[in-house]
Amino acid sequence: MYKIYIKESLLILTVDAEVKQVKKSYPKALHYPYHAKVKQLLNIIDKCEKSKKPHTIIVSSPKYKSLKQDFKSLYVLVPAAGGIVINELGEALFIYKRGKWDLPKGKIEKGESLKQAAIREVIEETGLREVSIKQKLCKTKHTFRTKKNKRAIKKSYWYVMESKKQKVKPQVEEDIERVEWLSPDQVTQQLPIYANLLKVITRYKSIES
Repeated sequence: MYKIYIKESLLILTVDAEVKQVKKSYPKALHYPYHAKVKQLLNIIDKCEKSKKPHTIIVSSPKYKSLKQDFKSLYVLVPAAGGIVINELGEALFIYKRGKWDLPKGKIEKGESLKQAAIREVIEETGLREVSIKQKLCKTKHTFRTKKNKRAIKKSYWYVMESKKQKVKPQVEEDIERVEWLSPDQVTQQLPIYANLLKVITRYKSIES
């Protein structure tokens, strides 16, 4: 099974035999059997990109590997890394960007390890002076458009990080308007946040409980 967010819609690619099981977890999901035509995938992607309302869409095929390969062929892959930074009060450091709350992350530069990229991006985007990695957390995938308007998949590697509460400064060059220490519960329950980040926060809360 392959899950990815396109805008705020969740796309699930799976084998035909697993559709019933998947629909138990997502009873309102739309289901499209794949007819081995890439144009069909483009139509589904276009539906997700243009929809003002989030959907869950299941696309299935008896040949799951071919389905997954066809989907990935429509995108370029952009690996990224970031973190959920926790201070001594249990607050997490969030950034406000393009109308929603987000967590700091960014593209991995040539020659960087995942951890090096995660720390650098967190510092650049938030203005933190010091931050350390505590442990690996999870991975997420979502799509976006590059500056050249190409479709891309951002595969992000997430870490739990630690830092003392301190003054922060948004990286305005990256369209970041605010950086704030907030309760993870406050963000998930009351504030607008990207759907794919709920996995990151939920995963963090599960290991801390």
